[in-house]
Parts: sequence; C-alpha cells; structure tokens
Amino acid sequence: MVTYSQIKGDRKKFLALTGLTHTEFKQLLRAFRRAYERMYPTTKTLAGMPRQRQVGGGRTGALHDWEQKLLFVLVYVKAYPLQVLHGVTFDLSQSQTNYWLHHLLPVLKRALDDLGVLPERDPRQFARSERRKHEPPEFIIDGTERRRQRPKNKEKQALHYSGKKKAHSDKNVVIVNAKTKRVGYLSGTYPGKTHDKKIADSEQIVYPHEASLDQDTGFQGYAPPVREIRQPKKSRASRS
Repeated sequence: MVTYSQIKGDRKKFLALTGLTHTEFKQLLRAFRRAYERMYPTTKTLAGMPRQRQVGGGRTGALHDWEQKLLFVLVYVKAYPLQVLHGVTFDLSQSQTNYWLHHLLPVLKRALDDLGVLPERDPRQFARSERRKHEPPEFIIDGTERRRQRPKNKEKQALHYSGKKKAHSDKNVVIVNAKTKRVGYLSGTYPGKTHDKKIADSEQIVYPHEASLDQDTGFQGYAPPVREIRQPKKSRASRS
C-alpha cells in the first residue's frame, strides 16, 4: 500500500507518482481541503440531509486523512491505471476505488480552479483568459496521447488505433506557456488516429495576437493569426 508518510521524503518518487513537488502538493492540499469542506460540509450527509450522527464514527478507512485523499486522486490522474490496480495500490476494493474517485475528482477540479491553474477548455476564451494571467504570451502547442482499453467494435478499434503509439489511445492538444510551464489550454478528447493539426483546426483556438507559438511537424500547415510561429524543419538525412 502506498502512503503519504512513506513517500513524502523521497523527492523523485513523490514527483513521479503525483506530478508535483512536495511544496506544490502542500499548496494544493490547502485548496483541496477547503474545496472538500465546501462540497461535503460536516453538518450534512452525502444526500444533503442534516447529519444525525457525529462525524468520524466507525472504523478508520484507508483514506482517512487529507494527504492520503489527495495522494490517491493525484496518482490516478497522473498514471491513469485500471481501478482494480489503483485499488490494490491503496488497499481498496474496486468498488471502493470507484466510489472515492467519483467523490474526490470533482473536489480536485474545484481546488485547481480556486488556485487559478485549471486549463481553459473553451477555445474562444483562450486569448482572454491568457491576458488575465499577465504572463509572456509565448506558447508551445503539442498533442498528447493516453492509452485506453481496446474497443470491441472493429470500427472504433480502427478509429482509436494510434500508429505512433502502436496502441489504442485517446488524444488531446495542449497549449503550455513556454516561460511558466503552465498548461493554459486543454482541447476536447479525440480518437487516437486523429492528426494533431486536424484537432487544432477543429478547435478553432483564439490566440492573443501578440503571441508566439512553437509547434512540431505534426502541426505542419497550422497557421493561426499570431505574431510568430516557430517550427523545426526536418533534416535532409531524416527525409532520405
């Protein structure tokens, strides 16, 4: 079983499992606790009814403290394992894992939103939201893929098969601020076969006009109205 107390002193392992440094984790933990208490006040049951019994009754669960709750949901978001595997990692059954994920993922989303680090999801609002950050408008756009279970339907199999990853996957396009490393935009989810440029074209993202954009050859031909677009050229050796 993975516990917060076991890994908090191991910087590399902590970063690998959560995607955060310990300092960032502590900052998020404060927002996570506030968001949890707003969503699930101790004076009410989960059904929203006034609580009749005192909080804390019964046996102590595997996710009894705030650090363990946040660690549980961050490891899931970072690694995206099967629920059975995630449950084994945290000493929970599959049904308990499913319950806690549905219970905690909305809390994490609200906490990130409260901290102002949740990526913009509306492509038409990207330019406006970035100007409010008062950061240099220097961006990197790239496609990301995550593996998914192989669909049973043959048409869906072909649609989600990624030749690049040699596996079935889902794909998103992200835009990151090159200076602060903050993810500013997250696209909708597309089948793994979809080309990066096609996703970017479909999203119709509105950029700040003064922005510069770094992109790889997967976005060849993608030319939004920005100040500068930088794209590496393939060497003659790779083309021959």
